[in-house]
Amino acid sequence: MKIAITGGIGSGKSFVCRELAKRGIEVYDCDAAAKRLMRSDEQLQTALKLLVGNEVYADGVLQKPVLAQFLLASETNKLAVNDVVHPAVARDFEQSDFDWLESAILFESGFIHRTHFDFVVCVTAPEEVRIQRVMARDHIDRSRTLEWIRAQMSQAEVAARCDFEIVNDGKADVARQVNLLLERVEEWRKAAEKD
Repeated sequence: MKIAITGGIGSGKSFVCRELAKRGIEVYDCDAAAKRLMRSDEQLQTALKLLVGNEVYADGVLQKPVLAQFLLASETNKLAVNDVVHPAVARDFEQSDFDWLESAILFESGFIHRTHFDFVVCVTAPEEVRIQRVMARDHIDRSRTLEWIRAQMSQAEVAARCDFEIVNDGKADVARQVNLLLERVEEWRKAAEKD
């Protein structure tokens, strides 16, 4: 079974992934994988050079300011980079031993269509909680944080597309919800085996 975890910035996906790790479940981190692949995957590096220009790498090292400038120049550029990076990440995930994957932009990026998931989990939190978390974590102001939140698909829409929701508002018992999730996944697996 392949299971995806998603949720907007500041929802607390990493916290849920740490709860899963305590139960022996390692989760594939799409962001970390994308950064690793941009550093190490020659096929991906070649595609980025063709798209952005050779200056995106200097002596094999990714030039983040060059890539950032290209990404911010237009929505078309952003989509073009995603069309190069996301398939590489999907391939890497499919070739890995991971059954669980974490992606903030599972739906927006089209990643949900690049690989098959049997079960999709959404982590949610009230907007004000998310704002405070992101401001504290990334040391940015409220207006910048809101820009990031608004740039993503609405939390309500993401939750509506998922099979299970974990509320991580700082009050609800996340550990209990993770246990319920694992029970639900096991029920789903057994039902699928019968079919």
